Amino acid sequence: MEGEAPNIKKWVVLYPIYINLKKTIAKGRRISIGKAYENPNCVEIRDLCKYLKLPYAIEIDKAYPRDFMQIGRVRMLLKMDDGLLYNPAIASSKFFFWIIVLCVE
Repeated sequence: MEGEAPNIKKWVVLYPIYINLKKTIAKGRRISIGKAYENPNCVEIRDLCKYLKLPYAIEIDKAYPRDFMQIGRVRMLLKMDDGLLYNPAIASSKFFFWIIVLCVE
């Protein structure tokens, strides 16, 4: 695997709109409004991935399907090829959402 580009197609996708305070659930927000963050962007999510030592890739040319004006998404890898977690504290993307909430507060 050394020297190869990772196959990011199977990584978890996180659009900033998932945690955007200004969006409704119908428009793509996935957490409660009381825990959402106002106008997040890919750079902030990238910084959190760096802090949590998770592999990530920013895809700035991708748009959210329900709102093509929302450009950019972050792909992150939660599990290695052998099934072990990169960070044992984060077992799923839902835990990642909660960590975002805790970091914002």
